[in-house]
Order: sequence, then structure tokens, then C-alpha cells
Amino acid sequence: MCGIVAYIGNKEAYPILIKGLERLEYRGYDSAGVAILESEIKVFKRAGKVQELKDYASGHNTAGNIGIGHTRWATHGEPNERNAHPHSSSDSNIAIIHNGIIENYAPLKEELKKRGHEFLSDTDTEVLVHLIEDVQKNNNVDLFEAVRIALNEVTGAYAIVVLSKDNPNQLIGARKGSPLVVGMGNEEFFIASDATPIIEYTKNVVYLDDEEIALIDRYNGLSIKTIANQIKTPYVHELEMQLEMLEKGGYEHFMLKEIYEQPRSIYDSMRGRIDSKRGDIYMGGMLEYKNVLTNADRIIITACGTSWHAALVAEYLFEDLARVPVEVEYASEFRYRNPIINPGDVVIAISQSGETADTLAAIELAKQKGATVFGVCNVVGASIPRATHAGAYTHAGPEIGVASTKAFTAQVTVLIQMALWLAYNKGAINQAKLARYLVELEAIPAKVEEALKSAEEVEKMAKIIARSENALYLGRGYNFPVALEGALKLKEISYIHAEGYPAAEMKHGPIALIDENMPVVVLATKNSQYDKMVSNIQEVKARKGKVFAIVTKGDVEVKAMADRWIEIPDCPEELSPLVSSIPLQLLSYHVALLRDCNVDQPRNLAKSVTVE
Repeated sequence: MCGIVAYIGNKEAYPILIKGLERLEYRGYDSAGVAILESEIKVFKRAGKVQELKDYASGHNTAGNIGIGHTRWATHGEPNERNAHPHSSSDSNIAIIHNGIIENYAPLKEELKKRGHEFLSDTDTEVLVHLIEDVQKNNNVDLFEAVRIALNEVTGAYAIVVLSKDNPNQLIGARKGSPLVVGMGNEEFFIASDATPIIEYTKNVVYLDDEEIALIDRYNGLSIKTIANQIKTPYVHELEMQLEMLEKGGYEHFMLKEIYEQPRSIYDSMRGRIDSKRGDIYMGGMLEYKNVLTNADRIIITACGTSWHAALVAEYLFEDLARVPVEVEYASEFRYRNPIINPGDVVIAISQSGETADTLAAIELAKQKGATVFGVCNVVGASIPRATHAGAYTHAGPEIGVASTKAFTAQVTVLIQMALWLAYNKGAINQAKLARYLVELEAIPAKVEEALKSAEEVEKMAKIIARSENALYLGRGYNFPVALEGALKLKEISYIHAEGYPAAEMKHGPIALIDENMPVVVLATKNSQYDKMVSNIQEVKARKGKVFAIVTKGDVEVKAMADRWIEIPDCPEELSPLVSSIPLQLLSYHVALLRDCNVDQPRNLAKSVTVE
């Protein structure tokens, strides 16, 4: 969740670190800091945003060609300057930045105190840098070996970068459970928690695997060992990301840009995979496991947050189209409740970042029990694609806004294709039916484009909802997960308490909340449960609730009952979440603007949850 960036080379490190931290702001954080090595290690850190760090450091000497930078999302210790990273050893000769949690930091801290170490913060990270210092001095080893030995003594997750006054031409990075990538430049190297700070300088990167330690030497290059002291050969990947993807492109916020990118991102998520004219669908990641998939006893889909809502849509898709039993699990619960997983099961793990800690743990559990695991992920080279047997990238491009938008529709698009592929290969649908679905799927980007034209009506709706402190979202069938997602978007960025429900469940509790002050957003598109949805709206109106409806273009009945409505193009029920989710994303955005909220960086949230 924290952001890491480091540099070693011939350029001034400070500007590169600051720009990198600004690129990492989307991950969510509460403090920021840098350490620069010239003849001494100079540490600058501040609670708050990167701008506050820049303001503070502007009056100081920031010269140096090697440095580390960090944005912190608090786990151990309050979000203040004292607990901000980097942290230093007792003699100030070593500085460290860290993403993750050292679970056994308390007993380590007590032992180090007995040896005379004094601590200046409440963090687990400071314990780690003192441990490295202690190991180096007491074992008479070089810094790399001290880091390796120290990491064998810690329990938990980490991505770290270590800087030492005594090693002015080296940086050391290591990871376990938290991502870390090394960028290979022209006589310079970069380290970061993801590729966003690196893409401006190089496209050649090495992704560290769990329990690997990288020694980056300005003159001797990159070498990697495991914490068990095994030498590894670095594998260089080429980044597909483009720098312009990380810019706002004239939009006020990244979230708005990413909402409007969806016609393209949905298209990219199916480009090269479907051919409606021939009635063909190609899912290369699934082909190798065709027999496993077509003979699966059940599918378990695991995810967190917005990805979990995409998983719920997939449950309808796989059961409806492919006729295979599906269970959807929160990864954070699945990993701890001793689930029954059999070798004949298929597990699909969904994650935008590919680094979600709970989802990664769920994958390892499923593999241990003999299941075949598929990943659906947006970030090429991330941990989840490397941990799963096979899978599919969504190709949505970088998503910087913390509230997920285009990643959700891209995930649903890929899951639709996976369900259609499986349905066809199981014989649950014939080629003619597959071709009809593919024609409709190819038409979705244009329908999303049309749905985006509702922004003016959405703004009018937002002005009413922005005055509320609660909201209810109702949907049925395929639109029930969309109701959940719409409610999540609203509470994430506008801080309005919102809940999503299956419309029929309203009578089992939430109806008690409905009065003239309660906005009720209903997904009432023309589908197999339209008449039931009309009845639910009548129940809301009978209790003076304010109805804000998402309806199919040309609808008459719901529009006659609703206080306000937004029309979207008609499409098959199975594909409807791709279109019905669009006005709800716009609604949450405009409500947040009216409430003066930080749209791209909502409080307390991080883009990628890489710790438990």
C-alpha cells in the first residue's frame, strides 16, 4: 500500500524521487519522505502530502546521486513525521524504506533494546533497520549479507530498499509478499513498488520474486540472491505502459479520465480474443487447461473490493451460460476459514493490481489443495499472474484513481469472454448462439459511449444526493452486483453511507430506513425481472422515498414513477453491467465534487492493498 521509489546513477536523485512519489500518490498515504546520500545521509520527511515534503525540503541541500523515497500508509504507529519513512539505524549510517508488516517486530524490538538499541518511532520498520545494523556489526559481514541474515529472522511481508553511507555506490532491495520492481536504465537504476515512477526513464524492468534480494551496484549492475543464499538470474521484462497513460490528459481528475476511457478499455479487453463474423472466441490462457475447465466440478472465484463485485457478475455468467456451479468468496475470509477445495476445482482470482495480499494468499491455499488457479489481472508482470497457473490480462491500462472504474468493466468484459469460451467448449451453447453474443459484445463500447452522454442528467441527480448522508442502491439479477458497486463508489469518494441490496431483500430490513429524505437508486433496466423491479419501486414510493432510476432507453413505466432517471442503451441482460455501471460511476464522481472531497485520493484508502 505504501509507495517506494529509489534511484542510483549519475543524475540528481532528489527530483527523480519526488516525481516518483507524486506518481505513487494514487496508492494512498499519510506521510512522505526521502533520504539522499552525498557524503552523509540526509533525511527529509513530513506528515501529509508530497507537496508538504517538497515545501520543507526546498530550503535544504538535496544534492546527491543516490537516494530512496517513500509514501506511507500507516499500519504500526500514528501517521506523523516521527513514524514517516525513511528510518535510520542507531549510527545513522543506514536508511530503509519499507512496505508491508513485520509481524514479529515486538519480540525483535525487545531483544534489540536489551542490546542497547534506542528507538525513535512506533514502527515495525525501524526495528528492521536496527536489526540489519546489529547483524552487520556482530557478524562482521557486508551490508548485503546483513540484510539477507536479518530477513531470515523476520516474519511477515516486506518490500524494502536499503541505503548505506558505507556503500555509496549500492542499493539493496528485497521483497516478500509486497511488490518490488527494478528498472534498468542507461548507467542508472531505479527501484519502485510498481512501474509508474519508472516508465519515464526506461521500459526494461526486473520483477523481484518472493524472498529475493537485489544488489544494485552503480558500476557492476544488478545481481540477485534468495534469502537462502541461492543465486538467481534476473529476467528482464519490457513494459507495455505508455507515459501518457499516467497523465490526466486534460481531465480534472484521473477518475473522470478513466470513466471516459471505458469505451476504449472495454474494446482493448476483447481485442484479438473475439471474432463475431466467424463466431470464434480465443482465450489463450485457458486453452492449455481446456480439459480441466470443461470437466471442473465447480468454480470458486475469489477477490476483494470492486473485484469481488466483478466476481459476483461472473457467478451469474458462468452458471447461466456454462452451467457450472460457482462460489464467490472474499479472499480475506476464504484464506482463513479452512475452505473445502478439491483437485477438480477451478479457482479464479481477480485483482486489478495483481498484488492484493489476501488474494495472493488465497491463491497459494488453493494451489496447495490441488486446485487449478486462473488469474484475471490488469498489471502485466504482477505477482498474481506469476502465481497462477494461467489467466487473462484485462489490458485496461494504468488506473490511477483509487476508486476503480475502468478496471471493473474490463474485468467483467474478460469474465464474460471466459464464460462464453467455457460455455461453448462444454457444449452448453452452440456456435450460432456464441456468434450472437459476440456481436452484442462488440457493440458494447459504442453503448458505453452513449451512456457517458448522460453526464448532464447525472449532475442534476448528484445535486440532490449530495445533500444526503445515506443512500440505498437496489438491483436484481445481473444488476444486483452493480448496485453493490454503485454504493461502494459513492461511499468511497463522497463519504456518504450507502448500501447495495438485492431489491427483493429490501422488505427484510432496509425498508425501515426509507422516508422522504432517503435517496434510493434503482437499476430498473428491461430484463427478465423488470416487472418485479417495478413492484419494488412502488414499495419505495409508498413510503415517500426518492427514486433515482437507471432505465433502458424508451422506458415509460419506471420513468413515470421515478423522481429522476437516466436512460442507457438496451443490451442483453448478461452484458448489462458493462453499461448500467457507467452512470453510477459518474454519479459518485459528481456527488464527491459537490461535497468537496478528494476524488482521486479519498481518505484512508489505498489503491493496492498489499498488506492484511
